[in-house]
Amino acid sequence: MAFTLRQLQFFVAVAEQGTVSGAAQMLSISQSSVTEAIKDLEQDLGVSLFRRRSRGLDITHDGHQFLRHATKILSDVAEARQVVSVKPAEDAGRLGLGVTSLVAGYVLSDLLARYRRAFPGVEVTTMEDDGNYLEHLLVGGEIDLAVMLLNNLRDRQALQSEILDVSPFRLWLPSGHDLAGRDSITMGDIAGEPLIMLTVDEIEESTRRLLAAFGARPEVAFRTRSVEAVRSLVATGAGVALLPNLVYRPWSLEGDRIVSRDVSGALPVVQVGLVWRRGLTLSDPLRNFIALAQSQRQPRSR
Repeated sequence: MAFTLRQLQFFVAVAEQGTVSGAAQMLSISQSSVTEAIKDLEQDLGVSLFRRRSRGLDITHDGHQFLRHATKILSDVAEARQVVSVKPAEDAGRLGLGVTSLVAGYVLSDLLARYRRAFPGVEVTTMEDDGNYLEHLLVGGEIDLAVMLLNNLRDRQALQSEILDVSPFRLWLPSGHDLAGRDSITMGDIAGEPLIMLTVDEIEESTRRLLAAFGARPEVAFRTRSVEAVRSLVATGAGVALLPNLVYRPWSLEGDRIVSRDVSGALPVVQVGLVWRRGLTLSDPLRNFIALAQSQRQPRSR
């Protein structure tokens, strides 16, 4: 039996929410429907997509691999609908985009590729800078839209924003680390561990605030602007890291040597979204980019 789009939607929802009940609530359907869909999907694929735990579900390595393709299939379907609904006059014009460095590689690249396929007649220019400067450019009308972290958006009266993704902080550990096998990890457990600190897009500031809130004084072993450097350093046992889940890539070069775990307590989340000037009359290229982003929100596994 071939899997259906409906099963893919249910699977992605469970991967995003981490529980069947959360997925059912998000989809406004019964939990039994979600459970049955996941069971049928696993039988069809011949693999386990989730590990069952007392407090929810953890996605397996096979699940992570399949999630990449499932989200792409659903996005391709949404893109196909968008393409056939576009009027000829809308596939023209210019669009100026701004992006922060972390978002550029993990959010914008796929979205921009899909937009260019859907609207090849639009001339798109992009620039990367920090959030404060992008806000300045938006208010001044020098760019049309920014894709960036929203947590510390400053000029909220002049700017309008929409959340595309909410990504919780999680703990990265090297495989085989003593903490990796525990049922529960606390901030106290992390306090004595050497920390690999990412220093882009205010992640360092957020990490320090997080540790300070729990009374933990971090032992920073390494500071870097490179996510791949963090990945490599954690994988080789140089330390642990606290990072938003949107940058976790179990299928990457070092991915199978890193374990991502929840930490007990109310950890902050990173909000990624679109920002444009409040009151701006939306051009066709801008309106279509916003619509495409809304229809293709990328769920992040827990």
